[in-house]
Amino acid sequence: MSKPSRKKFPLSETAFPVKRKTIPHEFVLDAIVSLAPETRPMFGCLAVYVGDKIVLVLRDKRDPAADNGVWLATTEEHHQSLRRKFPNMRSIQLFGKPVTGWQVLPADAPNFEEAALHACDLILANDPRIGKIPRSRRASKLTNNKRTKKSAKPAKPSRKNRTKR
Repeated sequence: MSKPSRKKFPLSETAFPVKRKTIPHEFVLDAIVSLAPETRPMFGCLAVYVGDKIVLVLRDKRDPAADNGVWLATTEEHHQSLRRKFPNMRSIQLFGKPVTGWQVLPADAPNFEEAALHACDLILANDPRIGKIPRSRRASKLTNNKRTKKSAKPAKPSRKNRTKR
């Protein structure tokens, strides 16, 4: 008996497979395509990873629109130096905290595209101020390292194999 044939659907024009109707601020992905970024859904947005690091989140939603734009994964220690390069950069308001590690280049800023492309240039240059290894990946790496160290120790004899004194 022959197998039923599967319908083949044409590939989308983008090199970034996602389960979304549209990719917000797709020009950002085009700018870093040489790094082979991966995309994943996150907070109803699109997270962009380069290797183990999350570098950006692309957001274009109706509510709240204030946080639409390109989110930079960074840490508070880098805010001041990044703000010199991106004067419109600010913390994400959606999280309800005055300062967060996530900084947004707002889509409604007059120089949004220029700023987003400059952020891509920094990512291409492997700037240490942009990108974080997510906690879950950090934890699994630590766990794997601990397992490796434990397995390097000689095994204790089981209770059956111990000699009685």
